[in-house]
Amino acid sequence: MNDDLLAECASRIGHSFSHPELLREALLHRSWQAENDEQSSNERLEFLGDAVLGWVVADIAYHRLGDMPEGKLTDLRRSVVNMYALADIARELKIGEFILLGKGEIAGGGHDKTSILSDTLEALIGAVYLDAGFEAAFDFVRRIMTPAIEKAIPHLEMFDTKTRLQELCARTGRGVPNYRTEGEGPDHERVFTARVFVSGQEFGLGIGRTKKAAEQTAALGAFEALSQHDA
Repeated sequence: MNDDLLAECASRIGHSFSHPELLREALLHRSWQAENDEQSSNERLEFLGDAVLGWVVADIAYHRLGDMPEGKLTDLRRSVVNMYALADIARELKIGEFILLGKGEIAGGGHDKTSILSDTLEALIGAVYLDAGFEAAFDFVRRIMTPAIEKAIPHLEMFDTKTRLQELCARTGRGVPNYRTEGEGPDHERVFTARVFVSGQEFGLGIGRTKKAAEQTAALGAFEALSQHDA
């Protein structure tokens, strides 16, 4: 990767590197390392970036939601610090076109693969941290994560919808909700579809990138339907 591409990538993520070699390392996937004479891949930076990311998001959540209990803070962090959410941010920044991949990964669409994009974004966070310190890393993470955090906040109640649905069914004598969940697609792009049945009747349908997310969405639909039915 030449200096012009590194400069373009640095501009894309909004950080000017004093040590451009850190940026290059953050973009170096292990498949490239295996096919070229490279000493390391971005995996160590990914490990570091994951820790920095978790710390910053926890700090933001703590101060942004001053009246929320610990459980809701955890729900917020989980909703934005996961492979799919991070990959979406990487796509918005168009990071994929800069990642150094081996021929096999390129042929398999690696530049847009969710796991690779997510790992690379974490590696970039680690690179910013090593390049300029914790304040720069904090500002970088806050800048790229705040839109996702603000988008997730209004939907925090959804994370507890399965419990609310179960309690509603118990109060109204409907028995325990039954979930039927199926997954489709390869592991790195798996999509789950969940249906929730109450007293043998389907009341909610949910689709998500994880089993939990699909079931929570299905539970939300069932909760709303049953609440209106009992109104």
